[in-house]
Amino acid sequence: MAKSYVKFEVSKEVSEKALEAVRLAKQNGTVRKGVNEVTKSIERGLSTLVILAEDIDPEEVVMHIPTLCDQKKISYVYVPTKLELGKALGMTVPCSSVAIEKPGDAQSTINDVISRVTGKSSAKSEATQEKKPEVKKEKKEVKKEKQEEKTE
Repeated sequence: MAKSYVKFEVSKEVSEKALEAVRLAKQNGTVRKGVNEVTKSIERGLSTLVILAEDIDPEEVVMHIPTLCDQKKISYVYVPTKLELGKALGMTVPCSSVAIEKPGDAQSTINDVISRVTGKSSAKSEATQEKKPEVKKEKKEVKKEKQEEKTE
């Protein structure tokens, strides 16, 4: 029976590519492993790609991750087992989730995985990069308004 947090099926080819991206990113990029670290990475907007295992029990442990990824517009993909995910990280124990923050040499592999899963380009969109300066402008405007209120 499919787990409730698994929102779509991933082909074996795509899951193998995702595991390869984890291996490459582990070598010379930045990777966060484990539910807590992955959740923090997503909330901070640092993740490029999130990989979840499909065989997590109890499923409530990772149920929030796909929703968070959707909210933050971060791509995610599933792999069949947490044992495979742990091995891709070079660990001897299973791992339920991984967030790739800085891809290193895995960028092209990550782009391929994301394009196959979403059908879109994987580079962080320009829209998210443009939001940061807008926030600074808004803060400056608020400060100006406060200063004007004080002078009146």
